[in-house]
Amino acid sequence: MANDFLADFPIKIQLKVAWGEMDAFGHVNNTVYFRYFESARIKYFDEVQIDQLQDNVDVGPILAQTACQFQKALTYPDTIWVGVKVVSMGRSSFVMEHKIISEKIGEAAVGQGVVVMFNYKTGQKAPISDKMRAAVKAFEKNVLL
Repeated sequence: MANDFLADFPIKIQLKVAWGEMDAFGHVNNTVYFRYFESARIKYFDEVQIDQLQDNVDVGPILAQTACQFQKALTYPDTIWVGVKVVSMGRSSFVMEHKIISEKIGEAAVGQGVVVMFNYKTGQKAPISDKMRAAVKAFEKNVLL
């Protein structure tokens, strides 16, 4: 089922819903969805080797904004798939789309994150390097960035 929903996502990770992720209302707490997104985002960064693609070693990604549309409540026990892809790139930032698919209930959530390349030494945003832009375009294949 997950492959149908996540066919156009280059990164798909499988996670088990943990009992401790549920809240007093008997469903996974909304903050946990953002951790699921983060896990997929970090896997994406690892796959494209984002830490090796900037010209300046002080530059790296930082999450500037994130959002989630909760469609169906996740509960324990369950296995979910989280997909992530880059949908647009600017001069110093890019937008990632996330999707969570539950093996029990289907599509559970969609979200976005804006990631900015950030110079941690100067505290300022930094341009996306040509190497990084090329790597993401090659990794995405079907996206016009």
